[in-house]
Amino acid sequence: MIKILRYTEYLYLFVAIISIYKIITLWQGNREDTYIFIFFAIVSIAMFIFRRRYRKRFEQHKRDQGSN
Repeated sequence: MIKILRYTEYLYLFVAIISIYKIITLWQGNREDTYIFIFFAIVSIAMFIFRRRYRKRFEQHKRDQGSN
């Protein structure tokens, strides 16, 4: 279970990196197309941070529960 959560974290990070790349390549041309990629990058980074904090909290809870 925890390994799946770890992979989804990096999936969000991968989407953010691809979105940032597309922002950089499309910025000189049509800026209207870049706004959706800006949105994807921001949401992906936020989800990466949220998922990482959630997983660490879940791991800590499991460790605390196992020591009792």
